[in-house]
Amino acid sequence: MENNHRKKTNTKRAICDEVLIAIRRIIQSIDLHSRYLVRQFGLTGPQLIVLKELSRLEEVSVGEIAKAVSLSQATVTGILERLENRRLIVRQRSKKDKRRVLVEATSASKQLLDKAPPPMQEHFIQQLTNLQDWEQAMILSSLLRIVSMMDASKIEAAPILVAGPIDEIEENL
Repeated sequence: MENNHRKKTNTKRAICDEVLIAIRRIIQSIDLHSRYLVRQFGLTGPQLIVLKELSRLEEVSVGEIAKAVSLSQATVTGILERLENRRLIVRQRSKKDKRRVLVEATSASKQLLDKAPPPMQEHFIQQLTNLQDWEQAMILSSLLRIVSMMDASKIEAAPILVAGPIDEIEENL
């Protein structure tokens, strides 16, 4: 009887270890991708996403970009400041409404985007949407349970795969 108990305990411990290893692999994958972007292209994941959205939308307001990429306006403003310093975007007052500031990608950013890989979440989203609805629901349920178990429910997060809070990543560049 004690032998069965020991086997169950060992099996549960092995499963716990595998779950922790899987979480660690996800974190490392995100971190490696983020470092690669910075090292090879001088961009963070959020900067890449904002630039891609700007090239798609052309001339838009900061609020429109923030909404499109699911980030706060303050975060997007910081991202845009760094992109403007690198001459990857330009900001100018709207000719129709002088109160509005419009943002536009420069030709330099378009050249950079031609070389840069897609944001990490694009591949993930494509893979996830290819799954059956029940598989998607199961993954979501499991991840929400993990978030709860890690007492992370109150942490604000955007649907962007980067290591650490977006604001901190941006401030350090």
